[in-house]
Amino acid sequence: MVFPERFSNLPAYAFPRLRELLDVHAPGGPVTHMTIGEPKHAFPNWIKEILAENLDGFGKYPPNDGTPELLTAISDFLGRRYGLDVDGARQVMALNGTREGLYNAAMALCPEAKNGQTPVILTPNPFYQVYMVATISVGAEPVFVPATAETGHLPDYASLPNDVLDRTALAYICSPANPQGAVADETYWQDLIALAERHDFQILADECYSEIYRDTPPPGALQVAARMGAHPERVVIFHSLSKRSNLPGLRSGFVAGGPETIHRIRQLRAYAGAPLPLPLQKVAERVWADEAHVIENRALYAEKYALADRILGNVPGYMSPQAGFFLWLPVEDGEAAALKLWRETGVRVLPGAYLARDTEAGNPGKGYIRVAMVAPKAETEAGLMKIRDCLYG
Repeated sequence: MVFPERFSNLPAYAFPRLRELLDVHAPGGPVTHMTIGEPKHAFPNWIKEILAENLDGFGKYPPNDGTPELLTAISDFLGRRYGLDVDGARQVMALNGTREGLYNAAMALCPEAKNGQTPVILTPNPFYQVYMVATISVGAEPVFVPATAETGHLPDYASLPNDVLDRTALAYICSPANPQGAVADETYWQDLIALAERHDFQILADECYSEIYRDTPPPGALQVAARMGAHPERVVIFHSLSKRSNLPGLRSGFVAGGPETIHRIRQLRAYAGAPLPLPLQKVAERVWADEAHVIENRALYAEKYALADRILGNVPGYMSPQAGFFLWLPVEDGEAAALKLWRETGVRVLPGAYLARDTEAGNPGKGYIRVAMVAPKAETEAGLMKIRDCLYG
């Protein structure tokens, strides 16, 4: 049996690696899960009613692209949130979770060659692992660009040589950033979009954490591109109900961009995708239309930001997140810190190196741990205090 070589040297996914590291040891106390970004706040009660009212929809094949009503609800959300005038029928596609969209966008949009050479896909480092696997799947060359304290925890794509930028077909970017919680401001987006215009590549903007922030809503990539008058296909955005609405199991998100971009992604979905079942599309339609529960959710995270600042604010190098629900905490060695926490306290966190790629300059995540503040307030507070006392006391 012959298997493809392109996936042979992939590192193990972050969470299997974590289990190998920790689970051969007994926890040093009651287990506190602070690894995976799975929201634990309650979702709105009325969701159950909508689902119950639409159960007959499981007896029908759902439309591949999303129902007209759902696409309208999404375009209305983009209008309220970003002031965008988006045609849901031509510029939006519902996703079965944004991971599907982030992966398939590379499949649908990356050319076989750029300027006669192997195309490049740019990825921040650390990064959401699907970016790398999508790049390898399409035969492109991944270029990992450090997103460190020196660069504001966002990648400085403009620092790359022109010969790399001229081969670049796609650039992934996450804002608010996972894992660091940094936000790309309007100037950052303007500079990146201008760079993409000069070198003719598309920006794949992962904005899944866009609705979890402190005071000021993070600007959106498509919003800034529209103000700049950029090429209508230049920016593609990805959003999710997992974080915004505490519905990770709904597997509902969307991709929006230029009409040709969405046509190509829809074409791939028609052959190889899995549309969202109709009852879940009805739920998503209602959830995208409601902001009250999002405001309540954001307030709960604001309380946890305050907790983290109070408990860990004196830790050297501590960075209070601008948005999202992760802490990116500095340690001498992420694996050693995660193992120490587990063996002495029972708290599970993720070594930062598991979210980054080794390069000639080293692994930019090695000196960090990622801590998810998704549990209820009391549990989060107890976990943060154990982290402080164990690692920084």
